[in-house]
Amino acid sequence: MPQTVEDRLIARLEELSQRYDQLNEELSTPEVATNAVRSVTIAKELGKLRRLVDPFRDFQKTRVELDEARSIVNDPDQEADMRELAQEEIPDLESAYEAKLDKLKEQVVTNDDAAINSVILEIRAGTGGEEAALFVRNLYEMYLRYCERHRFKVEVLEQSAADMGGFKEIVMNVKGQDVYRHLGYESGGHRVQRVPETESQGRVHTSAVTVAVLPEPEEVDIDIDWDKDCDEFVSRAGGPGGQNVNKVSSAIKLFHKETGISVSMRDEKSQHKNRAKARRIMTARLYEHLQGAIDKERSDARKTMIGSGDRSQRIRTYNFPQNRCTDHRINLDLYSLEKVMQGEIDALIKGLQTFDKEQRLSNL
Repeated sequence: MPQTVEDRLIARLEELSQRYDQLNEELSTPEVATNAVRSVTIAKELGKLRRLVDPFRDFQKTRVELDEARSIVNDPDQEADMRELAQEEIPDLESAYEAKLDKLKEQVVTNDDAAINSVILEIRAGTGGEEAALFVRNLYEMYLRYCERHRFKVEVLEQSAADMGGFKEIVMNVKGQDVYRHLGYESGGHRVQRVPETESQGRVHTSAVTVAVLPEPEEVDIDIDWDKDCDEFVSRAGGPGGQNVNKVSSAIKLFHKETGISVSMRDEKSQHKNRAKARRIMTARLYEHLQGAIDKERSDARKTMIGSGDRSQRIRTYNFPQNRCTDHRINLDLYSLEKVMQGEIDALIKGLQTFDKEQRLSNL
């Protein structure tokens, strides 16, 4: 008889629970106690496991109580009042069992994502010229309002203005509890269909914008030797900002030799601040690059079917004439585009979270 999702989930959590106990035992040994590096490594893994092990053990207690109550009800040798009392407890225990099981399912498949509370969000204009640049601004404002409602902290790291008030690109850092679980699904191609302000004939144009959401974990296991691994170029920033911007060599460009990834930063007047921002973005992009290589090595059966997050993949269409926003990954249509553009994208994100959870559970 094939295992159910619940069977596979519990088996996996039992393995993690055993691992948790083994690590605790190892942490108390003299060999580890005198090894600071090993102690820190174990402590980090224990912290990650604890988010799953503690609720799993609470779930196990409820499961044991439910099994005992059912056993009493089905035992003809038990006294009638005991069987009646157990019968009364079963509905509440069943309700608690299902609630804790559902919570466990969500925690298991989102545990890694939940550990990421900082992301680099990049929005770039694609095909469509000035209209695409204007939509970059629209998406930036949409995400900004969404972040404000969820109390996420937003810091603009880089922006490149276009002629009509839009942006060729804008890069920002977003921080907050579970921020990657909220914004991680936004990576990909966003298509807009509307009549541009410059269109005199009233024709609908289609433009494209790409979004990338790069995890910025607090501690990224990426060892970058900034002197050896990257070339750094310093130049005058140019553009608005007064005489200092044009006279002082404050703009920074980093080029990672092995991957060819480059980052340019010129927003700040300080060379030091531009270098610090450029390194943060480079680290996040390298993290994304390395994770992509890891994902390719995994079997297709373990990949989530919600989408690769590739920037070339069209994930969503914003159709203004029809007042419609369509997410193509889950075939969800919302006929409230005005609200969507005001940052009310909770229905989209909730739908994506639910679908992703189901797919990940099926691949356990």
